[in-house]
Amino acid sequence: MTDTPIRLLLADDHPVVRAGLRAVLETEPGLTVVAEAATAQDAITRAAEGDIDVVLMDLQFGKGMGGAEATARITARPGAPRVVIVTTYDSDADTLPAIEAGATGYLLKDAPPEDLAAAVRTAAAGRTTLAPAVADRLMNRLRAPAAALTRRETEVLALVAEGLSNQAIGQRLHLTEGTVKSHLARVYTKLGVDSRTAAVATATDLGLIRR
Repeated sequence: MTDTPIRLLLADDHPVVRAGLRAVLETEPGLTVVAEAATAQDAITRAAEGDIDVVLMDLQFGKGMGGAEATARITARPGAPRVVIVTTYDSDADTLPAIEAGATGYLLKDAPPEDLAAAVRTAAAGRTTLAPAVADRLMNRLRAPAAALTRRETEVLALVAEGLSNQAIGQRLHLTEGTVKSHLARVYTKLGVDSRTAAVATATDLGLIRR
């Protein structure tokens, strides 16, 4: 069975990125790119056809569905391919939803070609590969869970960083304004700050939300 190539689907909305991934991966023995997808929905549809072993998935697809949701839909099916996230983003706000959604690997787009190929092979074998920065922060979350923000707290804080009011955040996340305030109060305590501005600055420095 070792002669059977690992069949890949490249999902990214930038043609140049897909071409770059294809150029790197098709020079590797035992890997073959069988399809590309420019939207998350296309990736879901193509992955369901049954001839894909590993999907390389971007996180951001313009205004449409994101890569984390697409990953969840792909991995929910029986006999689903593995999904490796390949993105420029390494904040907790990006990594946690993707890993919770079922991604087997998480790499950054500046990873060396040999790391990319190794991650694909590792994923095909059912094991996990994480970018070093992502792995370090996940380890820190496990070591100091009291200081780690929950996914919901991270979502709230990311919207604060976008300049949204508590009321607007509540509408976006389908929460009451009081619940948003409660989440922010816990964020302030965990980060040791007393204002929205300080919370955003500290969380950005710690890599909890995207710069």
